[in-house]
Amino acid sequence: MNDSIAVVGDDLTTPSMAMAVAAMERRARDAGAFVTVSSTRGTAERQLETVRLQRALRPRALILTSSRLDANALGGRLLDELLGYEREGGRVVIVGDTDMPFDSISFVNHGPAKELAGFVAGAGHRHVTILAGARGQGNVSTRTAGFLAGLRDGGVEGRHIRISHCAVSREGGFDAARLMITEGLEPPHAVLAANDTIAIGAMSAFRAAGVAVPDDVSVTGFDDIELAVDVTPRLTTVSLPLAQAGAEAVRLALADRAEAEHLMMRGRVVVRDSVAVRIA
Repeated sequence: MNDSIAVVGDDLTTPSMAMAVAAMERRARDAGAFVTVSSTRGTAERQLETVRLQRALRPRALILTSSRLDANALGGRLLDELLGYEREGGRVVIVGDTDMPFDSISFVNHGPAKELAGFVAGAGHRHVTILAGARGQGNVSTRTAGFLAGLRDGGVEGRHIRISHCAVSREGGFDAARLMITEGLEPPHAVLAANDTIAIGAMSAFRAAGVAVPDDVSVTGFDDIELAVDVTPRLTTVSLPLAQAGAEAVRLALADRAEAEHLMMRGRVVVRDSVAVRIA
């Protein structure tokens, strides 16, 4: 085994992934190791192909980051490949939800999403659109479920909640918001986005159409990427400990232990300027 840590991620272009990988690189460098990074585009076939390639290169550890990795994916072939790699002396760490028997770090998504939606409902918003990201993607689907629970508990009627699926990107948020403008925004309106990148895209579309945030529509995100405090208005969001997760993933990867460790990390609601209070 060499001193490299191979990071295998769904999408290396996202700001949240960049924050985690930067923290991994710092922690690895402090420990005398180095990080290599590759992308799978979130498909099980590419994950298996990449793990096989990395296994042949014999890195010291593999860190897989994905919204969800299931033991039965591809008939269990990915799990078998990872178990074979560990038998050869490597170590596997998964950042994301999984039922595989390796070290893992997961994020609590439902609870903080429910709390954020409750805050929006408590601020007096009674018409809400959830920009829910891609259908079936584990983390954003869980956040959407949390949003729905928080809005309903906060008194928002189900008939006044719209769910709009879109690409998990700035462009996805922009296009979804532009469609919302075309269809009309019932006041007082709020948009709950499944992540900050979608939210920032939506804010850009609103600005281009002369719809003011938060005077005309409130917007929230999720993740707390660095850009969340640089946009105007500053974005109300859920702050996830992404850098901490990256550093912890490397710690687990380099640890000399027999038993797998499972960490669960929780975010917190950060209130900034993008939500207006509609209660007189």
